Amino acid sequence: MILGLKRNKNASAVSGDVDDGSIAAARTERLSWTRLAIVVAVIALIAGATAVGIKAASGEDPRPQHSWSVPYVDVTLTPTYEFQNPQSNPARDIALAFIVADPKEPCSPSWGGAYSMDEASRQLELDRRITQLRAAGGDAMVSFGGQANEELAFACTDPDKLTGAYRDVVTRYDVKTVDFDIENSDIADAPSIERRAQAVATVQKERAAAGSKLAVWITLPVATSGFTAAGVALVNATIAGGVDVAGINAMTMNFSSPDNPTRDMLAATKSALTAAVGQIAAIYSSHGIELNESQRWARLGATPMIGQNDVDGEVFTLDDARGLASFATTKGLGRVSTWSLNRDQPCNPSFVDVSILSNNCSSVVQKPLEFAGVFTALVGRPPNRPQTDSVVVVDNKPVVDDPSTSPYPIWRPAAQYVEGYKVVRRGVVYVSKWYNQGADPSAPVANAWDTPWSLVGPVDANDVPFTPSTVAPGSYPQWTPTTFYNTGDKVLLEGLGYEARWPNQAEVPSLLFPVGPDSAWKPMFTLRGEPTTS
Repeated sequence: MILGLKRNKNASAVSGDVDDGSIAAARTERLSWTRLAIVVAVIALIAGATAVGIKAASGEDPRPQHSWSVPYVDVTLTPTYEFQNPQSNPARDIALAFIVADPKEPCSPSWGGAYSMDEASRQLELDRRITQLRAAGGDAMVSFGGQANEELAFACTDPDKLTGAYRDVVTRYDVKTVDFDIENSDIADAPSIERRAQAVATVQKERAAAGSKLAVWITLPVATSGFTAAGVALVNATIAGGVDVAGINAMTMNFSSPDNPTRDMLAATKSALTAAVGQIAAIYSSHGIELNESQRWARLGATPMIGQNDVDGEVFTLDDARGLASFATTKGLGRVSTWSLNRDQPCNPSFVDVSILSNNCSSVVQKPLEFAGVFTALVGRPPNRPQTDSVVVVDNKPVVDDPSTSPYPIWRPAAQYVEGYKVVRRGVVYVSKWYNQGADPSAPVANAWDTPWSLVGPVDANDVPFTPSTVAPGSYPQWTPTTFYNTGDKVLLEGLGYEARWPNQAEVPSLLFPVGPDSAWKPMFTLRGEPTTS
């Protein structure tokens, strides 16, 4: 579900859908025998269903009590989406996309191949933002895979390292639900399917033993006739590998081709889901799990691509969204996601053609977060997440900020803050959205656009305090009040380097951060929290 590639992800052609380049060629070579292996595996599964752990559907399973709204957020997309702020995320829960294999270290999890988990914490404040989301009553699931990169099981061939990678992600973010978005030739790659099942089953059992159940969803392309044979085989093999699959999420998007686009996306979506729910009944039945009608729908999810789809001429409208929300409520659909919150806003007026595809807007006429507003009416959540009426902003307790323990400079009314500057105010981290001075980040506002500050999340006890970069004694002369300094002169004050902006005397270099442009002295150091560009 990564945008930017104008290609048809139509489920009817998925088994032959390959990436461009050498990787695609390598994958294509494996498809002929892997298809055969999966067919054989499915036949064996059906024949030996009684040998698998046969059980009935349990009321204790982590299925949503009602339709569960959990939109996707593209974590690495610029600008960073403020999913932790209830004003930017009307849904209580989100699906963070995507954890994939690190391009250089295939057994190491990364966000979009661009950030390790540590880098995402430092550069994207991801850990802090998840903490804030949960403090406000929401929660996050992690989605693995996607269209544009390699899912861990495909790239990592070491079973132990693969298990460790999944375990690290689940443990770090303490997630209760994970999602595997399997696309392209990965759907029919038998070795990676087997590796994934074994690794995920291990982690799932470990979490259960520790008293924290882990729900596993599988996200697959779908056609109006349902999931592909390869997709069904993948789910069967995953269950046979020991994974308790909570549900299957259908990517209800990109149904046809630019030559013959689907004009009625709601009708196509309903057709796809109706066919898929029958497949779900057969899949679970083959493993000794008999589902009644409501249980079948509870194990099915739908994810439309809001607005313009990858296929020219296919547009999922707000009316389609309202129709899907009604359908989900009527049927008891387990989950409704959207791709994505990043796109849930109108495009710039220069985007006059609806066929223009953007990562950051829907290409349809809408209000910001209007699609999310439609699906927020779906109030269901899995049993391992408490039901709440709404997401609320957590009140900031009036704490005394301590510069010696704060990860970023303490906010000051007199300071001038440029876009992207991070500060701490009353125990909470904020980032500046535009140039401002004197605007209290903790002041309550009615709308997100009424403040120049965006809430990031609370200061954590494990945060490393920020410290300016000092230089060795003697690198420059010590500043004195009696010396006359010319433009460009360099001095030291308390180990910090400064350069004169203009001729001055007795003007003390500032030790209050940030140092404003009206100071005679320009810092020769950077602080954590300062933007890389002004």
